[in-house]
Amino acid sequence: ALNSLVPIGFGSVSSVTCPCSSGGFGKKGLCVTFRFASYYGDHMVLQKKPAGAVVWGYGEAGANVTVSLSKDSKVIMKKMAQVEEHSGTWKVVLAPTDHGGPYSVMAEQHSREEPKNLTLQDIYFGDVWLCSGQSNMEMTVSQIINASKELSEAPLYPYVRVFTASLIQSEVELQDLAKIDLEWSIPTAENLGHGNFSYFSAVCWLFGRHLYETLRYPIGLVESSWGGSCIESWSSGRVLQECGLTGELGIGPTLSRGSHLSRVLIAGEANALVNTDLYNCTFPALIADWRRTFHAGSEGQTQSLFPFGFVQVTGSQGTDHGDRNRCSEPTADYGYAPNKRMPNTFMAVAVDLCDEHSPYGSIHPRDKQNVAYRLHLGARAVAYGEKGLVFQGPYPTKVVVDGARGLINVTYGQELLLLLMHDRIFEVRSMGPCQWVPAPMVSASSHAVTLSSPGCRAAVTRLRYAWAEWPCEYRQCPLYNKHLLPAPPFVIDSALRTG
Repeated sequence: ALNSLVPIGFGSVSSVTCPCSSGGFGKKGLCVTFRFASYYGDHMVLQKKPAGAVVWGYGEAGANVTVSLSKDSKVIMKKMAQVEEHSGTWKVVLAPTDHGGPYSVMAEQHSREEPKNLTLQDIYFGDVWLCSGQSNMEMTVSQIINASKELSEAPLYPYVRVFTASLIQSEVELQDLAKIDLEWSIPTAENLGHGNFSYFSAVCWLFGRHLYETLRYPIGLVESSWGGSCIESWSSGRVLQECGLTGELGIGPTLSRGSHLSRVLIAGEANALVNTDLYNCTFPALIADWRRTFHAGSEGQTQSLFPFGFVQVTGSQGTDHGDRNRCSEPTADYGYAPNKRMPNTFMAVAVDLCDEHSPYGSIHPRDKQNVAYRLHLGARAVAYGEKGLVFQGPYPTKVVVDGARGLINVTYGQELLLLLMHDRIFEVRSMGPCQWVPAPMVSASSHAVTLSSPGCRAAVTRLRYAWAEWPCEYRQCPLYNKHLLPAPPFVIDSALRTG
């Protein structure tokens, strides 16, 4: 089934049988170990203020649990909770805490038996980002260009903490992780370059490193990726129903109890061939659904419109999807983000980062440094509200067709950096039987490009740019801005202005 691969997220409930000497009784009489949920551990990052970090775990039904936060052996706060009868779980929301550390978190269960204590050490407060997606997000630091240099610099970032969930299949929603590949860890060359397509994600690591260099406080990075997975596998039944996929099995990652600020999602490679015509529905719907789920599951601590970033898929050789909307569909047909249907989102354009000689196939380009850098610019502008920061390349603001002279003038909202003139990267189409034909670039100025409009004599009604699986060579598309951010692919479908 299309949705049988389910990357498990963070959440709440499962009972584990155990010797009764080590725990108390939970629902249905099962013996439940007093413990934190699976993804809490030493060295982790909890979400800083303004959110209150959610801490939860399992215990004896009806027992009281006290959670204490300490720093330098001094207790800073205490929170109380009772273990729920039906789930065998307890949960507290810590008071909003500024970034920093190290802290210790102790949970103590008070029950009929002697008290039981659990302690987490070396805990920091900062921002937590979830990085999810397919195989390009799975590519580890050891697989990218300049890997040895990147790995050798890992010890320079002890406050960027990393965690990786395992790949687990389930036919029902699970709310706690069934298995973990990498517990919360301080970065090392070994855990950043564990192996191919395992852990730790290069895009995620480099993104978090850039954020740390800007923010100068702890960053927690959680990776949950599955190569070749379709967006339907990450979606709930609500999303699939909303987009008319009522025959599909939707499960998706239920991340209901974690308190996480933001996400990075690499756009869906697998959906290049599956339900492509619905991606302009399924992707915005997934974002909205994840936001609702996190907000509700974290007792309202996660922002209802938390920032969501994604990467436009890089081209690959040997594939041709015709008019497939490679850039516009992930952006709900706007071609850019944020937009009205996808507020508080940002997109990193990667159309110029192709890699013909990648040993992992051209669909897996090795330049993740530029991907992460472009993503972090979007995060700084959208998630952190950095004013005046340019985080995306130039996009057209006006297109005028000069039919008498057979020219098209394309005006951009940013100053252009022209690397080269190109004969085929712009294409036009007219009404009627005419197909897409190249519109060669004939001149360029600081904010505009003039194209020749050969082909059909009928009025030009559509214009597109870089609409190919391999539109240009590595970092050699014709149009960038002065910050070296590429102009994104676009299609203008409505009738063009005639001048």
